[in-house]
Amino acid sequence: MKTIAIIGASNDPQKYGNKAVRAYLQQGYTVFPVNLNEERIEGLPAFRNIRDVPARPNLVSVYLPPAATLRVLPDIAAKGCDELWLNPGTESAEVLLEAARLKLNVIQACSILGVGVSPETL
Repeated sequence: MKTIAIIGASNDPQKYGNKAVRAYLQQGYTVFPVNLNEERIEGLPAFRNIRDVPARPNLVSVYLPPAATLRVLPDIAAKGCDELWLNPGTESAEVLLEAARLKLNVIQACSILGVGVSPETL
């Protein structure tokens, strides 16, 4: 089973945090949206924190500013994942250093493109 947690998932269809949810659903993934303020995103239950996700995801994709990304890295490391996708705008030197210290397998790229979907088509 292919699974992904999308941290910073959104109900706004114009935001990449929503486009990612739709892209991964289209590709057959089980998607766990993570958002502090939403109960559902694209019809899926939303989780307040990666710790609340009911399974260890294969992938974690982040759509948060660097300061917020830095704060969630310890929870991502505790939950575990095969790949941590830091989408454009989420990374900073501090984020990358902390991710390396936590031994996270970081991919710095657009996770939507990584799953083979163009964000412009969503």
